[in-house]
Amino acid sequence: MKHALIATIVALSLCGGPLIAAESEEGFVSIFDGKSFHGWKRATENTNTWSIEDGALVARGKRCHLFYVGDPKPFKNFELRAEVMTESGSNGGIYFHTKYQESDWPKYGFETQVNNTHTDWKKTGSLYDIVNVRDSAAQDNKWWTQDILVQGNHVTIKIDGKIVVDYTERPIRSPARISPASSTRALRAPGARSESVVRYRNIRVKRLE
Repeated sequence: MKHALIATIVALSLCGGPLIAAESEEGFVSIFDGKSFHGWKRATENTNTWSIEDGALVARGKRCHLFYVGDPKPFKNFELRAEVMTESGSNGGIYFHTKYQESDWPKYGFETQVNNTHTDWKKTGSLYDIVNVRDSAAQDNKWWTQDILVQGNHVTIKIDGKIVVDYTERPIRSPARISPASSTRALRAPGARSESVVRYRNIRVKRLE
């Protein structure tokens, strides 16, 4: 869907709680405990869209964004990894450098697309409407790892270790969008299609100073 400088991730109101070290990945910390919405804040529209099932955040239904607000320090340069799975025809997304808003599509930030077989031709891993990928490197009904690396004005997106986007924002853009003051992350629910189902689990992040 449309992007605006989150995608997943700063927030206007923050809730505390220590991050948990991600197992066997040096420097990474978990931002989802697999059993609660602790550290996450749903938009106020269609809140029943989100649930937690078998250790995963599940988006099923109409549009409702889920923002990570569990750490008061902005994520400017970072690497985010998440395991993702879609059902046939589903459409979702991961936002970064965004900020919390109660409704509508995020007005700030970038979206990395989650879509293997939805009718939108911009497929999984796309930096939406900036660098679009026509052929998805992932498959429905199978977990894949989506990796987002942001360093200054450079963004790299990998699907299961394969680079699908390598993008550097040029100074011609004004104001620059990849390194805003706010850097909240968010997950996008499907939108209008109630049959869309997207799952996210093992969400972890590493700060890059």
